[in-house]
Amino acid sequence: MVVYIHNEIGAWTAGPEGTVLMLNGEQEQRSLLETNAELTGPDGAEKYEVLDGVGSLTGDSFAVINNIPVTEDGREAFEERFRNRARMVESEPGFVAIRVLRPLNGDTYRILTLWGSEADFKAWQSSKAYEHAHKKRQTSQGIDQQQPSIFPRPSFVTTYRVSVSVN
Repeated sequence: MVVYIHNEIGAWTAGPEGTVLMLNGEQEQRSLLETNAELTGPDGAEKYEVLDGVGSLTGDSFAVINNIPVTEDGREAFEERFRNRARMVESEPGFVAIRVLRPLNGDTYRILTLWGSEADFKAWQSSKAYEHAHKKRQTSQGIDQQQPSIFPRPSFVTTYRVSVSVN
């Protein structure tokens, strides 16, 4: 499974079979296509391999993308962390889907989660499941404390309202 993300809303209004999401953020709009098809365009599309995925990508949801730059040398350790994740988020109220996305033309991994609402996402952030999933962060056991650092730049989170889903 492959995911393409493009900075133009409606980049995939027709064409390859798959799921298209229109992501509406406060400062940007993006199109996301999940498909088994190999594409050559549109120009400027970011391409990702799905390393892990649970749930269906659907419209009328709240999308959170954790954007995490990782060095070439750090990719295996980073991916291992996600292969061994606790998988508790899937049981949280309002959880819809997760995709762990490996970049195929860049260094920034994307962790996409879909929630029924922004309130569902915020409730997860204050849950025991969130605390458990992030318990090693900022500790000597945390991947963020490894030396040399596998993170060349700070990570950042983007959020979107998913207004349209086309299958």
